[in-house]
Amino acid sequence: MRFTLSSTALSSRLQTLSRVINSKNSFPILDCFLLEISNNTLVITASDSENVLRSSITLAECDGEGSFCVPNRTILDAVKELPEQPLTFDIDLDAMTVKVIYQNGMYNFTAQSAAEYPLPQAIPDGATVVTIDAGVLNDNITRSLFATAQDELRPVMNGIYFDLTPDCLAIVASDGHKLVRNKNFTIKSETPASFILPKKPASLLKNILNSDGGDVVIKFDDRNAEIRFADGTLTCRLIEGRYPNYNSVIPADNPNQLTIDRKALLSALRRVLPFASEASQLIRFHLENGKLEISSEDLDFATSAKESIVCDYTGQNMSIGFKGGSLTEILTNLNSDEVIIQLADPSRAGIIIPATQPENEDVLMLIMPMLLND
Repeated sequence: MRFTLSSTALSSRLQTLSRVINSKNSFPILDCFLLEISNNTLVITASDSENVLRSSITLAECDGEGSFCVPNRTILDAVKELPEQPLTFDIDLDAMTVKVIYQNGMYNFTAQSAAEYPLPQAIPDGATVVTIDAGVLNDNITRSLFATAQDELRPVMNGIYFDLTPDCLAIVASDGHKLVRNKNFTIKSETPASFILPKKPASLLKNILNSDGGDVVIKFDDRNAEIRFADGTLTCRLIEGRYPNYNSVIPADNPNQLTIDRKALLSALRRVLPFASEASQLIRFHLENGKLEISSEDLDFATSAKESIVCDYTGQNMSIGFKGGSLTEILTNLNSDEVIIQLADPSRAGIIIPATQPENEDVLMLIMPMLLND
């Protein structure tokens, strides 16, 4: 069997697919890529047994059909240093040998049988299907990933929650101290459905999806999801369990409202945070009409910092504490020029929203307050 394809096309796909492969695998065959050739198309598969990523490349020339496995490091290292040129693969499926012919040389290595390679189970036809723009999904995942937890006792908190309702699709992440909720009003269903996407497939999608990549079709049941996008398919096992009622922790009545330049606040936070206690990262906000004063101190090392920022604030004078690291992450993952911070009182969560919302979306981030000593 022989086939020819572009070296850079192959290299870029292999680099993307290799992100799935674990450094240590329970099955040795999972150290390999599965290559399947049929109908003038090469389909490459990479897996860690829970996540399976597949991508196809149209071949320039093809003689014969078949499938085989190649060690991921061997093929990756072989093609990544080659400049753009045609590569011809010559495979003997009986002897399991692979010869790769390029402009000024060739590689020889051994293949493995494709029969051992585990493939994902098909998701049944009755599964729920959601279609979402690739750029929108990428933005939502990027905004949410930082807020997921690493909690062995509550694994449901370790992923991104997709909640399909009659009003919208809500994409949610929370670690109990901060929360991100993205609502998309163009996607809704009279039959509510939901799933929890683990962190690894979410990170894979973040790196794969393009802003102009067309539509992504997500098909899911109770245990698995199949996510189809322009360059391939990701099949993954979902986190099983019931996600907490995230809407119940979002305070509804917040009469104190602060509108501030996001980058100015972020810069001030980064200047003041190094002087806070390393353990607590406590940052104090003192709000009065037209002014925000942020301060920090570490009594153990006798360090402190204070900075004032002009802002638009309506509400009562207030002091409230936040964890500086979490607040910095929230502001970094918003991209509007100005943010609005809505507060009720020093004991209730602060809500942070972009002053300009994305089209047909509602983005909200929440941060729990920290106790002030005075």
